Amino acid sequence: MLVGHATADDAAVIRVSDDLAITLTVDFFTPIVDDPYWFGAIAAANSLSDTYAMGAAPVAALNLVAFPMRTLGISILEQILKGGADKAAEAGVSIVGGHSIDDPEPKYGLAVMGKVRPDRVVSNAGARVADVLILTKPLGTGIISTAIKAQMAPDDVVQKATELMATLNRDASEAMLSVGAHACTDVTGYGLLGHLREMCAASNVAARIHARSVPFLDGVRELAEEGLVPGGTQRNLEYVNQVARWDDDGDDVMRLMLCDAQTSGGLLISLAEDNAANLERELRNRAITSARVGAITSGEPGTLVIASR
Repeated sequence: MLVGHATADDAAVIRVSDDLAITLTVDFFTPIVDDPYWFGAIAAANSLSDTYAMGAAPVAALNLVAFPMRTLGISILEQILKGGADKAAEAGVSIVGGHSIDDPEPKYGLAVMGKVRPDRVVSNAGARVADVLILTKPLGTGIISTAIKAQMAPDDVVQKATELMATLNRDASEAMLSVGAHACTDVTGYGLLGHLREMCAASNVAARIHARSVPFLDGVRELAEEGLVPGGTQRNLEYVNQVARWDDDGDDVMRLMLCDAQTSGGLLISLAEDNAANLERELRNRAITSARVGAITSGEPGTLVIASR
């Protein structure tokens, strides 16, 4: 076992031989968009993301399905599974089986196996003092998903968020590997600051985030100001407040946005400042817009400082 659950990493990593390790991870959730096909595609992309965060290539997956067949019918389930299958095929992943149960509330996701060289694993425990932090997707999908459920999300905002969530982190992972990242995690349910806190605790370091450098999807702030904030985001903020020092001029909305619970978010990559420009160039070459959002610092492990500028 090269990586287990001790550092709250994105996937388990098990050495098979000197030049091969396998990764294991699982994720599933309830619908976050109305279209069943896109729900399936987003759920699959999200499930594959943990593998990419470890620097691994996903190989095979199992479907995990909970569905109320009698009330919703087979056609909706077919669309969910088609969305997942198409996204898996895009990633070069074979769906080799799965398991389903009858459940009043639909749920879908994948259990994923990946492969990686043991010396190429990128865990969340390798961040170093003076590293730069680079984020590969804007935030705000949790707030937008809440607005969708409330039927208050503008169509263009929904479309952009849907496309973003369905985008694989494969290219970002390949770019990260090409320049030698020290640590990585994908930004999902615990939000940017929650996952950064886990990285810092695992690496025995602290971090500083520049709030105004963090990218957000268009329309997110306006939706948050209307109170369309998921419960998970609010719980994330309560958690982060225990380990963070805020310097944001009392901007309560920004605090929530920085803690927004993401679905299929981007990679948060920690690497030497000398390599940051190389990573940004590699990401641009793959049509990925990234942002430098902070740095790793010395200090009490797992603590954060969030600066307004």
